[in-house]
Amino acid sequence: MKVLLIGATGFVGSAILNELNQRGHQVTAVARNIEAVKNPNVITKKVNVLVADEVADIVKGHDVVISAYNAGWSNPDLYNEFLQGSAAIQEGVKKAGVKRLFVVGGAGSLYIAEGVQKVDTPEFPAEWKAGALAARDYLNILKKEQELDWSFLSPAIEMHPGTSGVRKGQYRTGLDTPVYNDAGRSVISVEDVAVAIVDEIEDPKYIRQRFTVAY
Repeated sequence: MKVLLIGATGFVGSAILNELNQRGHQVTAVARNIEAVKNPNVITKKVNVLVADEVADIVKGHDVVISAYNAGWSNPDLYNEFLQGSAAIQEGVKKAGVKRLFVVGGAGSLYIAEGVQKVDTPEFPAEWKAGALAARDYLNILKKEQELDWSFLSPAIEMHPGTSGVRKGQYRTGLDTPVYNDAGRSVISVEDVAVAIVDEIEDPKYIRQRFTVAY
């Protein structure tokens, strides 16, 4: 497939890029620091993702758009810019006439108890809160989208460098609540998050749904 990947040099985005390449997809990579993409098989583009028309111009002709967009964890306006960029990407994909949009979100919007999302708990890390709230609020916006065949992924609660480096090629899935292992942990490597994402675009099972993955 012809895949446009937004946020291709980020923690999750770079893993997705590697997985797409391994499976032989034709990839157009978009990122702020696009020079970091050294793969000669990847088309690289710079675009202002806050402008829907610019997004539409580069999306045209692709089969699917994967958005691993992040407004930047150190961005003082992370919350608003994430929502603005996500909305522009969504609108740009529609303007380009592409139907399939995959959005990489966070685990903060998963329900850990009846009516309680993880981002709203006292122990949720303050440094991640603005981004998690933005992703949660954008999911609620995306749920109203009826034109695109969208999917939204919330990875496991634990997905950080300490759990990376292992590609098992397997995972379990859930919908709105975390998937826990026998030790009571919700954990996955970023490599297997990428596996799950590319599996979903190759063989869609969660159209207009949020889902989560973990071991």
